[in-house]
Amino acid sequence: MTIKLQNRDERHVRIYFDRTRDEEISAMIPQSANTIEQAIENFHKTTLPGASSYGRTIYADGIYVGDVWCYCINTAAIPNAMLSYCIFEKELWGRGIATEAVRLFLDEIAAKFHMTSIGAFAFYENAASIRVFEKQGFKQIERFAKNGVESVYCRKDL
Repeated sequence: MTIKLQNRDERHVRIYFDRTRDEEISAMIPQSANTIEQAIENFHKTTLPGASSYGRTIYADGIYVGDVWCYCINTAAIPNAMLSYCIFEKELWGRGIATEAVRLFLDEIAAKFHMTSIGAFAFYENAASIRVFEKQGFKQIERFAKNGVESVYCRKDL
């Protein structure tokens, strides 16, 4: 399977927002936008000069299957940013798409933003995401509960 990262546009934001309303997916990823209008506004902020977040779409064999992004970009802080991803095509889960997309994205943002470290959160029950991070060299730093949900904080030096 060929995995490629591509630019995001408003069309992707609409598809992503719709697909991540799925109950199983929304239980695994925190989401900052509650409406499509908020999602589009957030996306447009990422296109402004000096934006503190950056994202790409994930394509598997030419089909849009998810997004990968970083946020809180600040090269003076440790970590320099936080990483998130979502594969919304559930029938493709467990096939290595997220692992490859994260690898490609880490290479890209390390060069583009001159990052030296990156962090990531995953819900503790989301073992698949924790494995994706570990395969890319992230180390578990902390396990904690927020609003009754156990999570793991991981970090990687780039």
